[in-house]
Amino acid sequence: MAFALFSKVPVPTLDWDGANMRYMMAAFPVVGALVGFVQVCWWLLAGALRLGSLSTGVGLVLVPLAITGGIHLDGLCDVCDALSSHAEPARKREILKDPRVGAFAVMGVMAYLLAHVAALDEFAGLVPHAGTLGVPGTVWALALVPVASRCLSGVATLAFPKSSEHGMLAMFSECADARHALVVLGIEFSCCAAALVGLVGVLGAAMAACDLACLAAVRRLARREFGGMSGDLAGWFLQMAELVMAWCLVVGLHLSAMGVGV
Repeated sequence: MAFALFSKVPVPTLDWDGANMRYMMAAFPVVGALVGFVQVCWWLLAGALRLGSLSTGVGLVLVPLAITGGIHLDGLCDVCDALSSHAEPARKREILKDPRVGAFAVMGVMAYLLAHVAALDEFAGLVPHAGTLGVPGTVWALALVPVASRCLSGVATLAFPKSSEHGMLAMFSECADARHALVVLGIEFSCCAAALVGLVGVLGAAMAACDLACLAAVRRLARREFGGMSGDLAGWFLQMAELVMAWCLVVGLHLSAMGVGV
């Protein structure tokens, strides 16, 4: 069910009843694991083809779009439109539901993609390919970013107050065994954070902290601007967390190259 809803990966026909959806959000990070794995495969292919850093970085950005179909980026677009309206929370919620794309959504997604490509171009330039089969720890750390972001996106979906009793997010919360799913998501995030620390040390801890900071930011944003959490805001959080974590990794690698201990 997690793959059926949050990716374009073909899956068998499913019965979307409450019993089957109880732990769907706990499986959400597995979709991120596939995204990260394919990013590593692209990294290896780019090295084998001797592609430049820009081509490698663009490919790393396009892999999540190809696997997810842009479902979370759609949420980022809607939130950009709603925030730019400077309207009351009720009006902002109406804008989130509007299927039309506004000018601020276009500008927001363009800015986001440019910033993400810039980060991963920098990353590809800083981390040399170690042969066709060698994968540096920093690349594995980058591959954990979509896992960590989905762990906390699941937490936000299940734990934060909702802006409406209707819609997809409310349906998830109603059907989910929230208590047990949150425990699983917490364990998954803890394992992910520990793996990041094991791979890149203090820099991995900083990446995990950035993910948590984005979670706190979306909780405040949801309460202040929208009156609660929504599916679009969960997508906005996921995209922003991945961007911030990527830049955290890049800045840390630059500092390390300059001789600053990180």
